[in-house]
Amino acid sequence: MGVSKEKVYEALRNVLDPEIGFNIVDLGLVYDVEVKNGKVKIKMTLSSPSCPLSGTILSWVESAVRNIEGVEDVDIQLVWEPQWSIEMAADEVKRALGMI
Repeated sequence: MGVSKEKVYEALRNVLDPEIGFNIVDLGLVYDVEVKNGKVKIKMTLSSPSCPLSGTILSWVESAVRNIEGVEDVDIQLVWEPQWSIEMAADEVKRALGMI
């Protein structure tokens, strides 16, 4: 069966931002996922460029994706443009934080 974008997003939903307490997908931190021949490329950001847990979060991301059957390689591209804002989060997250 092979690796799919959906499986990658499902795995990434298990990675929580420890400062905010929501998963990185619903927070809007994952900008793009590409899957090709067992190779997964993830373009993502963090809630803050000065996040003290950035290395830890990135290792959690890599570990979550590598646990998917068929994944041969994981390439995480950490970007700062566009800069993340709470507006990028899912409505459930904004509601839980009292934003809407």
